[in-house]
Formats: sequence, C-alpha cells, structure tokens
Amino acid sequence: MSKPTSLKDALAKWEDRNKQPATSATDIGLQFQYPPIEKMDPILSSLTECQKLSLSSNMIEKISGISGMKNLKVLSLARNNLKTLNGIEPLAETLEELWVSYNNIEKIKPIEVMKALRVFYVSNNVIKDWAEFMRIALPPNLTEITFLGNILSDNMEPAAFVAEAVRRLPNLKKLDGEPVIR
Repeated sequence: MSKPTSLKDALAKWEDRNKQPATSATDIGLQFQYPPIEKMDPILSSLTECQKLSLSSNMIEKISGISGMKNLKVLSLARNNLKTLNGIEPLAETLEELWVSYNNIEKIKPIEVMKALRVFYVSNNVIKDWAEFMRIALPPNLTEITFLGNILSDNMEPAAFVAEAVRRLPNLKKLDGEPVIR
C-alpha cells in the first residue's frame, strides 16, 4: 500500500490546479485525495485567509493543526475516521458550520464551546444517548443540525425522535433538512 498523502503534498497539488498560493485562498478543497490524507498537521495554520476548508472523504482520525485558521467559517470533515471532536476548540470564536457526517463519532463534548456555530451536520455517526445529544443545546447560535443515522435516532420512531429533539433544543430551526415547526 502506498503511503498516505501529506497535507503539504495535497496543498501543493491544489496550488498547481488553482494557480494561486493556498496561503491567500479563501476556499480550499482537499477532499478525495488518493492515497487519502490520514493526518491534519500544523501546515493548516498557514492558511490564515481560508474561510472554507474541505478535508472530506479522507482517512483523518483526529482534528489538529488548526489553531492559526482565524478566519475559518466552514470546516468539512465528513467521511473520515473521526471518533471525537477533540481539537476543534481553537475555532470556537469563528467556525459557523461544522460538517462531520459519516464518521465514527460517539462523543461531541467540544461542541459546547463553539460560540459562532450555526450549522452542525453530524448524521451517520454513533451518538447513542440523550446526554451526548444535549451538548448540541449549548452553542448559542446553533439552529440547524442533521442527526439521522445515529444510534440514538435509529432506535426511535422518526416522529418520536423529531418531537423529542425539538422539545430539547428550543433554538432549533432545521432538523435533518426539514424546517422545525413548533
């Protein structure tokens, strides 16, 4: 098996394709790398102008190296191998959208500190209890989530889950792509 693609190599390919330095780009897509990226590293902190970063469809196991990304508003880490959101905390003041569907996430504790977060896509993970789900209530601006495909929602009738989720999250405006009607 060939060695994984490094972020340095993925960014070099991106720069060649897009004819601009990654350090001044606002939207960077590094999804579907072959071989896949396995590690996030401090090179990401050099992307100070980046507002949207996609690292989806790789094999990343943990969030790291993002402390310098002060302008990041949208982070897509869907379809990776994440088990937790640990490491997301440096983006607490700026990140507005976090897309982490199709991972192996069971614990979402760091979501509690995300002050700017409005959108949280966490469908098709392994969240299994209401205590963990209730962490979603803590970010003050969070109004849209996708949650389908988690153990918690899969073990309930869909209408019962929606009713309970809406009851527990009074600020919720959109759940699993549907407007919330109270």
